[in-house]
Amino acid sequence: MHNRFRQCLRKVSLAALTMLALNIPVHAADLVIAMPNWPSGQATANILKVSLKENFGLDADVREMGTLIAFAGLNSGEVDIHPEIWLPNLDNLVKKYVDGAGTVAISPIGVPAWQGICATREAADKFGIHDVSDLSDTKKTAALDTDGDGRGELWIGAEGWSSTAIERVRANSYGYAKTMTLLETPEDAGMAAVDAAVATDHPMVFACYAPHYVFELHDIVRLTEPPFDPAKWKIVLPSEDPLWVSKSSAPVSWDTAHFHIAYATSLRKKYPKVVAFLERFELKPEEITKMSYALQVERQDPYEYAKQWVAAQGARVHGWANP
Repeated sequence: MHNRFRQCLRKVSLAALTMLALNIPVHAADLVIAMPNWPSGQATANILKVSLKENFGLDADVREMGTLIAFAGLNSGEVDIHPEIWLPNLDNLVKKYVDGAGTVAISPIGVPAWQGICATREAADKFGIHDVSDLSDTKKTAALDTDGDGRGELWIGAEGWSSTAIERVRANSYGYAKTMTLLETPEDAGMAAVDAAVATDHPMVFACYAPHYVFELHDIVRLTEPPFDPAKWKIVLPSEDPLWVSKSSAPVSWDTAHFHIAYATSLRKKYPKVVAFLERFELKPEEITKMSYALQVERQDPYEYAKQWVAAQGARVHGWANP
């Protein structure tokens, strides 16, 4: 009898909770901010979230997503803002959605950056790895072999990054795809490998970009390469063609890089003051380095870091929002 009573009570309770849940209004966010999976992008996404709340009273939902999904969301209106669009990495998507469809806009203010291949000081000084051509010399790359298969290893970025795909193209174009094992792992793992290599005096070569905290932690050498030549830079992204590697070629260094905030053009009518704010938002390379250091090295929570950052930069942020 008691068991039946408990079962009945449980059913009634579950039914009541279900009805209550269905009748409680859920507050939808005013804006959706796409958050990439690298530290500076995570910090900036949350800085925008905090800034929008404090200056415009708008609630923003920060959602981690890949860049391709984010661009599709910006195009459809399901995503409103992306904090860090790297160029020339995403030139193809900019051409499609910004220049073509006109559904996405890029803030005019960007952060200067660069990309390339780096080596630890041990790899450069002790094993003579100074130029990208050295990666095709098996006598030199043998020192980069950590698993005994006769091939050196090279971290080229995280899976899903546009730069990772381009680094694979560059390895194929330069020829060191034949002598090196190209590794795609999350940035946490890649940077942990750099930390371990430096700590144990082991040579390592890896894809690198700046601004980035790794240059604050270690003595890192950027490999020299032939200068950028637009006539030799032909990139097809994996999303565009299954034969993207064979149809691409890039036997030269990266062009000068920079990254910007992107937003859905539909915001111009919905929240014109927010658009004006986004187009005035400006960060310096040294700030980006500090952000990545705080999140990656100090393991600060992105949202908590953003609240502290906005509090410290209150007048500056207010000036972007209320010129």
